[in-house]
Amino acid sequence: MAKKLSSALGIDIGSKTIKVAEVKNQGRQAVVTALGAIETPADSVDHTGVYNADNVGAALKQLLQSIGASSPNVVVSIAGQASVLVRTLEVPRMNDTELAEHMQWEISRNIPFAESTVQSAYAKLEDQDPNSANMDVLLAISPQSAVDTLIAAIKKSGKQLAAIDVEPTAVARMLAVGGVDPTEVSCVVDIGHKTTGINIYRGRNLLMPRQVPVGGELFAQELSRNLSVSLEEAEEILKTKAEIPRGYVAEAPPDPFAVPGSLSPEPLQPYNPFAPEPEPGGGMDPNATGGFEPMPQPDATPEPVGSPETMRILDGFRPALEELVAEIRRSLDYFRSKGGEVDRLRLFGGVARLKGLPDYLGASLGLGCELLDPFKGVSVNARKADPELMDGRRGEFVVAIGNGLYILF
Repeated sequence: MAKKLSSALGIDIGSKTIKVAEVKNQGRQAVVTALGAIETPADSVDHTGVYNADNVGAALKQLLQSIGASSPNVVVSIAGQASVLVRTLEVPRMNDTELAEHMQWEISRNIPFAESTVQSAYAKLEDQDPNSANMDVLLAISPQSAVDTLIAAIKKSGKQLAAIDVEPTAVARMLAVGGVDPTEVSCVVDIGHKTTGINIYRGRNLLMPRQVPVGGELFAQELSRNLSVSLEEAEEILKTKAEIPRGYVAEAPPDPFAVPGSLSPEPLQPYNPFAPEPEPGGGMDPNATGGFEPMPQPDATPEPVGSPETMRILDGFRPALEELVAEIRRSLDYFRSKGGEVDRLRLFGGVARLKGLPDYLGASLGLGCELLDPFKGVSVNARKADPELMDGRRGEFVVAIGNGLYILF
């Protein structure tokens, strides 16, 4: 960019909806002056990325006109399994010239696309120990065709492309503006329509990015199949009726080192031939001193944690919910295996507004969990914004506002 921008249209093109946030710099204070969303045109965007520039561009133009966005500059994130690769690499500490040469080698060996012509960018993470032998570098690679498609969509909308970014760095700006402690390690979970981003940050520095094929679409598909309703009805149920009751927790995975059939992780006590005979009835505790004692019998019919209707709906999307927990747990376990530790979970995206989800994930994974608020640290003066977007759907605008915050960094 030749000059610093005073305003930008932050755009997030998802497979379900396209979100726009106009952000202006008013005395180093970010102000959201326009906000809106529109349904993504059919057969235009999927989990691989944007593939119909004309449809996306036309929808963007309609949305920008309806919300009264005036900024000519667009900052848009490129996303999709076939459109971008984002990695954090640990490389030997070196000067900028050496790093530029080294990253060309890293880029050539990290290209996962069939297409050999790519666009790439990298940046050293901030606040690193200058005395360490290695340093962390964030790398992004996109095939030229994906970049060209995105450029064509923005041109079709009638606006001017200022920058192409990636979703994890847009989230990083939200964390910085929102006042997150720079030493805190957080796992930020972006639950989209087709995929979920599971990204781990220290402060605003991205330590580990990961994308998994679990999203709102899978929740709706499971609910549709298990409740025998249409996909549209399932989506409406997820928005208006579904909830996870307080106290409901995902079961931890089985211990692979447990002895099959054992009653307790504690070692068994030696048999005492002089102990009195156990009382008739009840279970037996082999660890009791002085012989076997009756064990209390579990209640065969425990009380449900939610109403029958709540549990019926929960059972409908339970497979997708358990898969989401399993994927987050895998990411946390991998990060911990490398010596890291996570302090907190943060959620955003469409499914993140599912009632009870933060408490459920926090209890299931043993971490504090909260929704990431995109309006924390920014002012809002969007006269045409739908109030429902500012309230019930605010979590869907994290990436769009994060892209708009490009003007401050």
